[in-house]
Amino acid sequence: MCTLNAENSVQNGNTDGKGLNDGILFLLAAPYVAVAVVGFVWYKKYRRKNINVDIKDQKIHLN
Repeated sequence: MCTLNAENSVQNGNTDGKGLNDGILFLLAAPYVAVAVVGFVWYKKYRRKNINVDIKDQKIHLN
């Protein structure tokens, strides 16, 4: 029913169909943007930092 109304409104010169299409694209893009933001925050929080570790050249005894 929504598709029929959108098609008929575009054929009659009305621009409501364009707004409906923009709304659908917005709803389609929202989950992708949310996943990208979460991924970026996760990357920034858990990425490996460049830290120099000074280890002596001695054997390590685990007993």
